[in-house]
Amino acid sequence: MHGVTKTFGKVTANKDVNLELKNGEILALLGENGSGKTTLMNMLSGIYFPDHGEIYVDGKAVTIRSPRDAFSLGIGMIHQHFKLVDVLTAAENIVLGLEGKAVVNRKEVNKKVAELASRYGFEIEPAKKIYNMSVSEKQTVEILKVLYRGADILILDEPTAVLTPQETDKLFAVLKNMKKDGKSIIIITHKLQEVLAISDRVAILRKGEYIGAVNTEQTNQAQLTEMMVGRPISLEIERTAVKRGPERLQVIDLTCLNGDGVKALDNVSFTAYGGEILGVAGIAGSGQKELCEVIAGLYPSIGGSVLYNGSDEKEPVKERILGLKPDEIVKKGISMAFVPEDRLGMGLVANMDMTDNCLLRSYKNKKGIFVDRKTPKELAQRLIGELEIVTPGVETPVGRLSGGNVQKVLLGREIACNPSVLIVAYPVRGLDINSSYRIYDLLNEQKKKGVAVIFIGEDLDVLMQLSDRIMVMCGGKISGIVNPCEVTKEDIGLMMIHTEDTNEKEVSA
Repeated sequence: MHGVTKTFGKVTANKDVNLELKNGEILALLGENGSGKTTLMNMLSGIYFPDHGEIYVDGKAVTIRSPRDAFSLGIGMIHQHFKLVDVLTAAENIVLGLEGKAVVNRKEVNKKVAELASRYGFEIEPAKKIYNMSVSEKQTVEILKVLYRGADILILDEPTAVLTPQETDKLFAVLKNMKKDGKSIIIITHKLQEVLAISDRVAILRKGEYIGAVNTEQTNQAQLTEMMVGRPISLEIERTAVKRGPERLQVIDLTCLNGDGVKALDNVSFTAYGGEILGVAGIAGSGQKELCEVIAGLYPSIGGSVLYNGSDEKEPVKERILGLKPDEIVKKGISMAFVPEDRLGMGLVANMDMTDNCLLRSYKNKKGIFVDRKTPKELAQRLIGELEIVTPGVETPVGRLSGGNVQKVLLGREIACNPSVLIVAYPVRGLDINSSYRIYDLLNEQKKKGVAVIFIGEDLDVLMQLSDRIMVMCGGKISGIVNPCEVTKEDIGLMMIHTEDTNEKEVSA
């Protein structure tokens, strides 16, 4: 790609970008949220058309006006948000849109898909319906879909954002097999340790401009961070020393079922205190999602209690909040904020602007027929300044913002209501390192204010540096609650796959 430029109104997403991809290499594309990585790849895959610049494939100038044009040139993109038809099988999704006979020979298609999967080391059931698949299985279908169409250049946008460490290892093994087969791969990711583990070279974008490329074996995390952000950044996470406050939330024998009638939470008990960050670790699907949503009044339980204490007195009156809807919790004067992992599905409305999304938190408080838009607009403008949110303005739909800026809008809005309990689920998933450290700072600021922060994370290194205590979940149960200063990452890893008979084993509060 030579001198590629793309603008959206007054916003320049990419400016005079030069990018080179070699045969049989894995190139990592690195940059902050909003630096233009996905936009650049969307031009290569035919979703956008560049305003200026040229694209060459095998030395020949090409014009890519649609994904069909990209496929004809052997280019395929696996997007962060999958584009699959849930009611169809894996094989049906893979051949969907291809020319063929009026009647599809499913047996033959299933055989071809199985052979292709076996060639690269994928594990897949061709006849399995998409709605029955895990996230990693859906991603496998997306990758096979572009390989089936003969792609030699594959673009993966944040492929590990929703994968467990084990699934990530499997994906990387497959990518290395594809590289051996002569495929060229561009991987967009924010996880620097993954960049160093999988790529041959790293290309860096900053604010839409190409900064340069380096050989992976000749660089390190500190250098990549400085190139990406434009200044040195400390990679140490501060654990602020704060005197532990009163009990804010007490969870007793909490039990709930998932959609299949299996226990998602099994007699879970713990206490969250003011002035501390309680980290929650566990393999994906261990009950973390249900735990958050039950406490927030968004998911039904079949047993147990959740008690809230908003007082600093020694003998407070605790409120029972289990079974209450979010509106009912607010009406009781309970100050609780929840940042879900599904930002645009549960947290924000994608086609509404920042002002209206901030308004969602307060519009029911206004008496009368007129809605107060002035206060939410002022909040939106303040969040843009304080959290360095990159947006053309408060009127821009949040769905058009990059993932990191969407997360800042959501977290900023929830913190603005001055909660005494803040529950955050995977708040830095898909965020660049600069945005991630800003989020860690925000959580520490809440802790200093005496807020009880429940932080569900997937990076054990971050959990151990940031948390005051870590609660480890396994199969809907609590394996233990430990002091991160007194255990190793390996200890926590073992607890993530093994449950003790006792539900709450606390090692040094």
